[in-house]
Amino acid sequence: MKKVFLLLVVTALIASCGRSRMGGGGEVSGARTVAVREPSPFGMVLIKRGAFDMGPSDKDSLWGLAAETKGVSFDAFWMDQTEITNAKYRQFVYWVRDSIIRERLADPAYGGNDLFKITEDRYGEPVTPYLDWSRPIPWKRANEDELRAIESVYYTHPVTGEKKLDGKQMLYRYDWFDYTSAALRKHRLDPSERVRNTDIVIDPAEVIMISKDTAYVDEEGRVVNETITRPLGGEWDFLHTRIVGVYPDETCWVNDFNNAYNEPYMRMYFSHPGYDDYPVVGVSWEQATAFCVWRTNLFKASMNLPDGQTIEPFRLPTEGEWEYAARTGKNEYKYPWATDELQTGKGCFLGNFKPGDGNYTEDGHLVTSRVGSFSPNEFGLYDMAGNVAEWTSTVYSESGPSQMNDMNPDLRYNAAKEDPYAMKKKVVRGGSWKDVAQFIRSDMRTFEYQNETRSYIGFRCARTQIGFSRSKGNK
Repeated sequence: MKKVFLLLVVTALIASCGRSRMGGGGEVSGARTVAVREPSPFGMVLIKRGAFDMGPSDKDSLWGLAAETKGVSFDAFWMDQTEITNAKYRQFVYWVRDSIIRERLADPAYGGNDLFKITEDRYGEPVTPYLDWSRPIPWKRANEDELRAIESVYYTHPVTGEKKLDGKQMLYRYDWFDYTSAALRKHRLDPSERVRNTDIVIDPAEVIMISKDTAYVDEEGRVVNETITRPLGGEWDFLHTRIVGVYPDETCWVNDFNNAYNEPYMRMYFSHPGYDDYPVVGVSWEQATAFCVWRTNLFKASMNLPDGQTIEPFRLPTEGEWEYAARTGKNEYKYPWATDELQTGKGCFLGNFKPGDGNYTEDGHLVTSRVGSFSPNEFGLYDMAGNVAEWTSTVYSESGPSQMNDMNPDLRYNAAKEDPYAMKKKVVRGGSWKDVAQFIRSDMRTFEYQNETRSYIGFRCARTQIGFSRSKGNK
């Protein structure tokens, strides 16, 4: 019976002189695609598409800045509800630690064991006997050789005897493909595609020079990140490699403040469980970017993706996205909360900042506070003013938004090691626990150098939403 039914269907499709009736008798009906449905990213809030005037909400009374704004629009994106905490960043550090141990468990110098088997290392390179990624490192049943591999990532201070993770070994190597540079017409591999003006005679022998980031560990164990310039030869020239030491700079608590007793924070802030839910600090822009790459790979590994399908990566928010999210797409107020006041009617502070000269504690905290200690803004985002300032993906320019497009505005520059240090400024937003009210305003711009680490700068991640939900409320 089924065969007869199928035959009737096929006959109907090829009827009328052999012309198929599929697609409405020859009308275009569309070719639908199918993709794996991505789950909502954990701990993130969806910021719906919208527009607002980016820039100072009024004339700045302190600096005398003119209120030069620019109308801009944004597509929908996800943003972390809170700043990345010590516990979340520590997961990244421990992943790197465990990856190093797994490699050494297969190294004869550390007593490589055939019980530990896997096909590739943390960089995707093939290896020999290895530890199964699906199993935790067998600390309790490790033999003497295996313990040597485990202990090798720890450091014992020669004077105090203190033992802790060796931050110098916590190196994360990653590759990233520069889609934007590869898409430029001037970088087309076929010379005839580089210019569309038919009045111009194309030189097929023209040499196109490109810059490529590469990284390696030299024979002395030193990390070398460098930018090389060479003739364009293929798509691989747009694949960049970086090696980043991911352990936070715990000494920032001492180096940021002279003649202050901040040693307890230096020793305990990142490692003590009492600070698990506090925002991570001492992390550079480069380290924050590496975290985003790792988080993308972690998220992707949790999904059953078909071959060849990728996902939209986690990243640092652009400066424009950050301001739009902080101000909830509005221009009426200076701060993320729906008022220009700093306290509620009951006298409770609305954020963690420096209330007065030499007074850090009036808001209930001396340094950072647990993320989410204060009420969120209308988008559901916590600590968009104060607590810690936050890295963005945007390169710092004095002219700011005026150089940017009015659609998904951003300004990026991947500074090479050889570039002047002044070209390595990145925009920092939100102000911190050490800043007075003026500097926690949502429209206030500042900067820090991309390799610098501070006790008052952290970050949160963003991720562009692919398509949009048809749920009520979307435009």
